Amino acid sequence: MSRTGRRDERLDTLGAVLEKEGVLRIRDAAAQLGVSEMTIRRDITEARGRFTCLGGYIVGAFDGVAASDYVLDKEKDSHAAAKAAACAQAVKLIEEDDTIFIDCGTTTPHLAARIPDGMRLTAICYSMNVAEILSHRENVRLIMLGGLYHPAAASFAGEEGLETLKRINLNKAFISAGGIHETRGVTCSHFHEVPIKQMAIDRALEAHLVVDASKFGKVRPAHFAEIGAFTSIISDRPAP
Repeated sequence: MSRTGRRDERLDTLGAVLEKEGVLRIRDAAAQLGVSEMTIRRDITEARGRFTCLGGYIVGAFDGVAASDYVLDKEKDSHAAAKAAACAQAVKLIEEDDTIFIDCGTTTPHLAARIPDGMRLTAICYSMNVAEILSHRENVRLIMLGGLYHPAAASFAGEEGLETLKRINLNKAFISAGGIHETRGVTCSHFHEVPIKQMAIDRALEAHLVVDASKFGKVRPAHFAEIGAFTSIISDRPAP
């Protein structure tokens, strides 16, 4: 069989696995197919957009949001103008050579998209929609936290990502939330996000909560911080 034929056979195998699992670790793919990780990466590059490598994992190609992520897709247009307005304020806090953390969700991609072209900084994230935007910025050194892929949030979580984040000093962390309540604190919908959010807040000199005003007074199931843990709350309207 020719080299191209073997490559296409490997890509078909990867496609079948991804259709079933949604995500596959690169080193696991190499072991399953009996080739090196470099060969896997080369195959994916030659696949002309069929797959994407993110944070040591292989996922199907996507446009900003994973195609299988129905929850995130439903939420991305909800209060979009308000989310964009909040992020337009938040991006003013980012300075040249900062090391920043950008949380997952449907608000933070607006922040990533508003980082000025040419600004030199290091950005840490764990969601595919944020990583996709930042990966096209030449002067952004992008660190993608790995772990198990969670389709409902298009993000990764696990001990690997936490261990990486634990070793990084952050100037600023930009955190998203599904609810902000005076007595119940700051909450989100997905429990796998909690340790990452908490670690980012702990590692940052400044932690900024970036939300649209619809989140005020809401309570979601996963509590991750009290309001007082944040340097500021940035929204399209003042917090009550």
